[in-house]
Parts: sequence; structure tokens; C-alpha cells
Amino acid sequence: MPDNGLIQGSYGARPSIIVGGTQQPALSDGLQELLVEETTAGLSRCEATFANWGPKGNSADFLYFDRQLFDFGKSLQITMGAGPASGVVFQGRVMGMEGRYLRSRPPELLVLAEDRLQDLRLTRRTRTFENLSDSDLFQSVASQYGLQTNIAVSGPTYRVLAQINQSDLAFLRERARSIDAELWIDGSTLNVQSRNQRETDDVTLTFGEGLMEFSVLADIAGQASGFVVCGWDVLGKRALKYRATSTILAGELNGDMAGATVMTSAIGSHDQQIVHDLPFSAQEAQALAESEYRRAARRFVTGTGVAEGDARLRVGTKLTLQATGTMFDGNYYVTQVRHLFDGVNGYRTQFAVERTGIATS
Repeated sequence: MPDNGLIQGSYGARPSIIVGGTQQPALSDGLQELLVEETTAGLSRCEATFANWGPKGNSADFLYFDRQLFDFGKSLQITMGAGPASGVVFQGRVMGMEGRYLRSRPPELLVLAEDRLQDLRLTRRTRTFENLSDSDLFQSVASQYGLQTNIAVSGPTYRVLAQINQSDLAFLRERARSIDAELWIDGSTLNVQSRNQRETDDVTLTFGEGLMEFSVLADIAGQASGFVVCGWDVLGKRALKYRATSTILAGELNGDMAGATVMTSAIGSHDQQIVHDLPFSAQEAQALAESEYRRAARRFVTGTGVAEGDARLRVGTKLTLQATGTMFDGNYYVTQVRHLFDGVNGYRTQFAVERTGIATS
């Protein structure tokens, strides 16, 4: 999502910054630039640039290199927005600090922070888990890091799950993807839920009123009539085959026409064969086929936009867009967000969305 420079309608309300549990008004005043980003893959990140030269004691000096305020591992919280559009957009820890010495302005400090999911990517492992479900797996890994859990996923029990030269974060992302779930962290709570269970704000934006820019594409090239999975039932000693179709999208279409329906009408029907995984039970085959079908179907309509700064826009937000025309007005799911602030453009929010269908007329 490109930063398009000056956005008409953005406002300059400065973010509120808490370091180590203490509010820091001087940091808000000295903030030069800020980026907070989150995606459906989890692991939010923050980049904050501060002026790093000024009065200190009886002279002028670098302000933050003594590590009294900013230090590695220290907690960082960012609140942005005003009124109903305000909220916490980042909670994490300082992981990096970069000194910047520029010809055109005084020295600066760039602070890099990530949320607690960063812990899960530090070490690669090879290990196996036996006779457990994905829900059990998420609980087990979270407990190793002292994380609380909010897990609401369904799926089969597996005889064996293998983690092969992967970080725990990569492994959990892979498992979440296989059962059509998303994972993210709030403070010290690991959340794993499907989209229809994820609790977020419902936000409505109108082009020219809150929604400043929007680009959207409906594309049938990646759509399919069905996703077919074949495998082998180890216990029943028989071949497995499962075909997922648009019937599983009933709760997401909201009266829209699915991409597969548009494709079939335009160029005919075709199926996709999933060959990179081999399920060993009927439940595994169904979960895999349905997960892959939903992922492709949700990419039928994709868009990116720029809004006036709005902390309610988070990954998972149910976003209703208006004044974009009959074809594209309607409900979208937010998949990526960047909250941006600087002294020229103020606070604005860039976002990416996707949708399973378009209006029927």
C-alpha cells in the first residue's frame, strides 16, 4: 500500500505514547514519523522516529542514547485518533534502535518494536506432536511462552503433526492456514479464531467522507468452481476425495454473487486439484479443501485505500464502503492496516481489503 503523500482530510492529532507503563508527552511532541502495521499473518510492528537532540542537563546533547527511557525489551504502547475513531493500535516491546544523523535536520532515533508473537519466531525446531487437534496444539505452544489463550477453532484430531525446521510462529501460521483460522496477539493473549468468530468493530466509510482514496479489483482469474482434495484413509484403508464448493460461503456473501458464479457464467466451470498435501482422514480432507476454497474465493474482490486516521481500522474489521458504485459498494474484510503519522500529513490510515462477491445487479 503506497504512501501517497499529502492526503486531504487527514488531521494532525498526535499519537499518545506509553513507554514502560508511563505516559510520555515529550515523546508525542518529539515524534517525527510513525508507522504501525498489522496483517492477517499476525505479528504487528511499529517504527517510530523521534527527534534526538535537545537540552539535557546544562547543555545540548543526545536525548535517548543513555537508554533510560528507551531500552531493549521495554514495553511500548501507541494510541491514535480522536473521538470514536481513537484507540490503541500497538502494544509490544522495543526490539531495535537506530541512530540517524542527517544533513538536513537534527539527529533522530528510530525505535523498532514488535508484539509478543516475536518470541515465537526466535528458535527453529524439529519435533512431532501425536494424537492432538490444532486447538490442543495452539494451547500447548502458547503455554511454553506463558501466554494466555483465546482459541475458538474446530478441526480433526491428527495422529501426527510434524514441525520440521520451523519457528514456532511459522508452524502455528501454517496450522492456522490449514483450518481457515487467523492468529494474532493482544498484549499477552494468543488469539486463534476463524473470520466469522473474530470480534472487531463494524466501520462504515463513504468516499469523500472519511474514505479519501480507494482502488478495487474484481478478478475471476483465480476463481474455481471447486477445490478437490484426494488422500488415503489410513484406518479405513480406502481412498479419500472431497470437493469444496461455494456452498461454504453462505455466511460471507451477504447476498452478493460469488466469484465462482461470475466465472462460470463468463467462461465456464473448472475445479482446482490440491496436490501439495495428503490427508489421512475424511475430516482432514474436508478441512483442507474448504480452507483452500475460502482463501481463493476471498481474493475475488481486493482493494486498497486511504482513510482519515481511524484506529478502529484493524485487521478483521468489517468495513462497509459507500459511494463507490453499485458494483463495489458493500461489505469488506480488512486484511492489512498501516497507521501512519508525520508532521506534514498528520494521521491517516492505509488499508487492504478483500471480499467474496459483488452486487448481483
